[in-house]
Amino acid sequence: MYERIAEQIKRETGSDVGAWNARIKERGPSSAADLKAWLNEQGVDGYPAMLLGFETFGYPDYLQASADELIEGQYSDRPAIRPIYDRLIEHLPDVGVVEVQARKTYVALIGPKRTFASIQPTTKTRVDIGLRFDDASLAKGLEPAKSIGQSSMTHKLALSSADEVSAESIGWLRRAYEANL
Repeated sequence: MYERIAEQIKRETGSDVGAWNARIKERGPSSAADLKAWLNEQGVDGYPAMLLGFETFGYPDYLQASADELIEGQYSDRPAIRPIYDRLIEHLPDVGVVEVQARKTYVALIGPKRTFASIQPTTKTRVDIGLRFDDASLAKGLEPAKSIGQSSMTHKLALSSADEVSAESIGWLRRAYEANL
C-alpha cells in the first residue's frame, strides 16, 4: 500500500515522499492537524496526506504489523471461521490476478484497476465478503452492504462455514472482479 500511495504522491505532485518529508521538516508543523491543513493548501489530501502525516508523526502499530500478523489478529478470537478465509484465498487464482492487502479489520482484494471485494470476519460465526458493483443489476440476489471493509463495497455475501465457499461464492467474486476492470 505504501508503494501505491508513494507513486500517487509522485504522480500528482511531481515530488517524491523524500522531497515532501524535507519540505515538511523545514516547515516544522506543530500538530497533525496543522500538517493536514498545510498539505491541503498544497493540493495534497486523502491517502497521500495520510501517508505524509504518518511519515512525520509516526505510523500506528497496526500499519507496522505484517499481513500475517494482521490476519491472525482478525481471527484470534474466532478460529472456527478462519477456514472460510483460507479457502477463499486458495480460490483467488480462479477469480483473476488479485492483490491481497491485509488491513486491521478486513482484507482488501484488489484487481488491476481498483478494490473489488473485501473479506471481513464480521462475527464469531460469520465472514462477510463485501463486493463492489457500480451497476446494482449485476448483484441481484445479494444483500446491500453496510459497514463492510471499505465504503466502496455495495453488496455482501455472508458465509458461515468453509463448505459455503463454493463455485457460486467464487462466481460472485469473479463477477465483482470483472465489473471493476
